[in-house]
Amino acid sequence: MVQKSEALVADLLAQLDLEVLEDQLFRGISRNLGGKSVFGGQVAGQAMVAATRTVTPGQLAHSMHGYFLRPGDMDKPIVYEVENIRDGRSFAARRVQAIQHGRPIFSMLASFHVAEDGYVHQAPMPEVPGPEGLASHDELRHEWVDALDRVPESLREAVGREIAIDLRPVEPWNMLNPDKRAPEQYVWFRAKAALPADQALHRAVLTYASDFNLLTTAQLPHGVSFFTPGMQMASIDHALWFHGDLAVDDWLLYAMDSPGAQDARGLSRGLIFTRDGRLVASVAQEGLIRHRQG
Repeated sequence: MVQKSEALVADLLAQLDLEVLEDQLFRGISRNLGGKSVFGGQVAGQAMVAATRTVTPGQLAHSMHGYFLRPGDMDKPIVYEVENIRDGRSFAARRVQAIQHGRPIFSMLASFHVAEDGYVHQAPMPEVPGPEGLASHDELRHEWVDALDRVPESLREAVGREIAIDLRPVEPWNMLNPDKRAPEQYVWFRAKAALPADQALHRAVLTYASDFNLLTTAQLPHGVSFFTPGMQMASIDHALWFHGDLAVDDWLLYAMDSPGAQDARGLSRGLIFTRDGRLVASVAQEGLIRHRQG
């Protein structure tokens, strides 16, 4: 089990280790997580790596804002084109276009900042049980097998797909047999194996992991999921703010809520805390949650 976890994390790091094609031009590979197109977190994480490789050492990403423009083709590489928008003494900005088949599939603007002292305040961490004793997603999916006949055949592989991130929901939600509940959820997560001590890499991995479960939060009041027949779901945009150094190979709590859904779109928000209650990131995302007729 340990060897498998290490292999999954090594594969994720390989995805984030982009090939250099030219100055400010990179190429990344994709992995099939069982969906119909490239996982949005993968594209955002790779775009973050591409942008980071073009800034001055010591400048770390403090925010990113991205739009998912087209579905990604899992069978083809993705080219990342970085544009230098600004280099200042404290801040730097980069625009990244992820390109496939000659067209952008994702567009991101990221800002980088050198470390500075300043005023500090934060929202309190929710009081929830710790990750120890909670069932992981890998364990929960075995409990869902009896409901596989309700899932479109094209999506059944996604149920059994293992990933490099250990996800442990405080209150599990069966995506194959969803009930209706309040639009909020709490999920502990971490990489399944140790990562190199590189803060820029940890922020790229967090960008990748921040796309898990977020859109799901907007589905909770409606009793539907990605696996519900007729549902069409996709991330539309994604914003992420880093508030301080973090370690994605240690437990982090993702506290998510959805303030509203309308016009086939749902808005989800998230706060990410360390085990000791420090707020290290904030997230917001709007996603498509459309039920197709016929």
